[in-house]
Amino acid sequence: MKQKNDISHSELPLPKYVRDVLSKHNISLPSPLGEGAGVRLLALQSHRYPDIDMPYLLNQLTGWQTARTKLPSWAAKEDIIYPPHLSMEQCSSEHTAEYKAQLVSRLIRLSSLVTNSPQNEQSSPSVMESATLTPREGTEQKGRGGTFCDLTGGFGVDFSFMSRRFERAIYVEQQKELCEVARHNFRALGLTQAEVVNGDGTAYLHQLDHVAVIFLDPARRNEQGGKTVLISDCTPDVLTLEEELLEKADTVVIKLSPMLDWHRAVDELNRLDSVVREVHIVSVRNECKELLLVLQKTKGEMEATIAVNKSLQMFCVNDDSVVSYSLRETLGVSQRILSTAPMAGQYLYEPNASLMKAGCFSLLTARYSLSALSLNSHLFVSDEAIDAFPGRKFRITAVSSFNKKELRHSLSGIDKANLAVRNFPMSVAELRKRLKIKEGGDIYLFATTDAENKHLLFVCEKIDT
Repeated sequence: MKQKNDISHSELPLPKYVRDVLSKHNISLPSPLGEGAGVRLLALQSHRYPDIDMPYLLNQLTGWQTARTKLPSWAAKEDIIYPPHLSMEQCSSEHTAEYKAQLVSRLIRLSSLVTNSPQNEQSSPSVMESATLTPREGTEQKGRGGTFCDLTGGFGVDFSFMSRRFERAIYVEQQKELCEVARHNFRALGLTQAEVVNGDGTAYLHQLDHVAVIFLDPARRNEQGGKTVLISDCTPDVLTLEEELLEKADTVVIKLSPMLDWHRAVDELNRLDSVVREVHIVSVRNECKELLLVLQKTKGEMEATIAVNKSLQMFCVNDDSVVSYSLRETLGVSQRILSTAPMAGQYLYEPNASLMKAGCFSLLTARYSLSALSLNSHLFVSDEAIDAFPGRKFRITAVSSFNKKELRHSLSGIDKANLAVRNFPMSVAELRKRLKIKEGGDIYLFATTDAENKHLLFVCEKIDT
């Protein structure tokens, strides 16, 4: 998910509306435009310009400032109009939107392979091989798919990226203001195949003809504005609509909260049949951002056989790193536990946020030459450095028990460090107070519990790769 737009913040043009208003009223903003500086300056001067719709102008400037980092390719388009703050906060980043675009590219390619394959056993292996492609490889598809429908349009970021893979794309949003913004922005982005529908997504689904892909990003806030994490608490309720969704589309892609228990979500959506084919846990800079579930209904004996043989596929994504595996691969596999005491000179590994969320720790000890420190610490140790490990990597410089004498020796000369606790009875704040060590620096400390239930402190240096 590499960011394709290499334009620096200072080179991105102000939105045309903002530029025209500032020019008309001879208003100057600080240069370079610091984060929030222009907004604060304009807000303080608002009484001097009664004929300016100042709330709208401030919203456009704030939205653009957010987009410079979150959506640089949009910020580079001077005609883009930005929505209210909440929509900007909730919308996908360019990284995650591009990932979903790559995902649907692969899905429509595989759907075409299955549809066009002869109904015999010899065709199945080639389809199965294609099913193991990563989302990035799916972008090799030439041409575009049929119809795409986003039933929960919002600001339209996800739609704008995914819709480019289709001949026809339908955006559905119940808020009239967002529809007007989306219609304008889609024209600015050159999305000539986009159709904007102002209406309720559930009602539109009832009259929708069959399409290639339906996408939903259910609202994850309750009436009080608090965030929800259960599928049944989201709007629309995909559990209620699941059967109709699968009847109306070859593939359904659902975006859910990263806080949601994906095991439970899969079980709930599979209550009628095994329709959840893929789970994507997507992180950006090691922060889990979203959970994507891919649903497909089997049609015909060959597809049913493929679904059974394929098993549920997991994709753990962090920036450009993608670890994919079948749940079947983890059956009967146990974590390899470190059999000897860890020591200085070895290497310590912390899986990235997506792998942590997936909980595939036994898979890591099966794929890499390392051992888990214990079942519940989720830290791994090896004798040799493993550059390809999907997570943070450290060289161990010292290992100490929590004996006061050992601690003083291991921490001698260290007055600040980055501290983390894993399977440990104290919080970071409590331990930092006990150790009397400030935050920061180039040293990393991990407090944890080993397989023999001993509390250990690892002193490490981070390996940058």
